[in-house]
Amino acid sequence: MNKMLKFFLALLAFVLLVLVRLFEENLFYDPLLSFFKTDHTTEALPDLETGKLLLHTFFRYVINGVLSIFILWILFQKKGAVKFSIVLYSILFVSLFIVFFILLKSSQPGEHLALFYVRRFLIQPLLLLLLLPAFYVQRLNKSL
Repeated sequence: MNKMLKFFLALLAFVLLVLVRLFEENLFYDPLLSFFKTDHTTEALPDLETGKLLLHTFFRYVINGVLSIFILWILFQKKGAVKFSIVLYSILFVSLFIVFFILLKSSQPGEHLALFYVRRFLIQPLLLLLLLPAFYVQRLNKSL
């Protein structure tokens, strides 16, 4: 694949990730978005439809995950890196989703820090920010 096409496809995927973030309130049901923008340190969680929230969190994770893995494929074009990423994304999703559900159900007023960060890992493409430099360093080390 030539460099211009790789650049364009990676840029397109990054733009799509940004658009998911920009339009998150329109695309996904997540009353926690506005809740965490307030002074939530003493408040109880807002009323929410747990099933709908979990479903939309799942959709958002899948969208971000697919775009992230696509970016990794475009930039590194290594089948092993893609397989590793898919396995890692899957394991982290199952683990974090279970923790997210437990934290939602057991949340006490003012004790939302763990929920905030677990949710952040589920709805933001943070894993991409860890894998990009890791695969880049691995590629550099193999060429030494």
